[in-house]
Amino acid sequence: MQAGSAPLWLLCIASSATFAQSDEEMNAANNPLQPALGLNLQNIYVDSYYGLDDADSNSALVRGILPHKLFGVPQLLRATLPIVTTTDLPPLGQKTDVGDLNLFDILLTRRGQVELGLGPQLTAPTAGRDETGTGKWQAGLAALAVSPKHWGLIGGLVTWQHSFAGDSDRRTQNNLQAQPFLIVNLPKGWYLRSTATWTWDLHEGSHYIPIGAGAGKVWKATAATWNFFVEPQWTVAHQGDAMPKFQIYAGLNLQFPL
Repeated sequence: MQAGSAPLWLLCIASSATFAQSDEEMNAANNPLQPALGLNLQNIYVDSYYGLDDADSNSALVRGILPHKLFGVPQLLRATLPIVTTTDLPPLGQKTDVGDLNLFDILLTRRGQVELGLGPQLTAPTAGRDETGTGKWQAGLAALAVSPKHWGLIGGLVTWQHSFAGDSDRRTQNNLQAQPFLIVNLPKGWYLRSTATWTWDLHEGSHYIPIGAGAGKVWKATAATWNFFVEPQWTVAHQGDAMPKFQIYAGLNLQFPL
């Protein structure tokens, strides 16, 4: 996977675009609570796992963000559908198919300088095969907090979900994830980022905690704001085998004015 190289068409657009100059523009492009219509095309390539020799995997994420005001309350609906390529291990070998669809809808509010979001989440067992999904319906909560600064953003996303229905032969799901993030703005639309997601499997008692160090660039082309990034992530603590050791998180996020 060439995660570190942008496609030629992407570079051509960037060369003729207007780069974000103000801290407000940069923060809006990177703020997960920004009330803007969004389309994110992201990819997580796991280069190596603990306890699995020469195994890698890939998850391509298609994500949409829709701001709305159901019952007159500002909210953000986020939907994520992964395309999963499993590890090439016997006896099944490597498989690629659709994964489980995740949805959450959060209510937006503010406390002083901190923007907040809280709401329910649901995961549907839409996977095309057993290897690319859990086979379980899951429900839980999502909470987001973001503090915009003159130099960037600091905040975090916490999600929890537990299985409640689905294939009785598949194992119970009880998962907690925390994604602390730090964005540092630089001149000419550049920024530094650290946004790795920490994951705990509460049912199995396993976990892994990665740390990310990457960079991205924001620019405006046509009516959309474009945001391309690459972030290598190293696991610094884990418990259990088959936990990612090193991965590369990359993506192109688009925001459109309402």
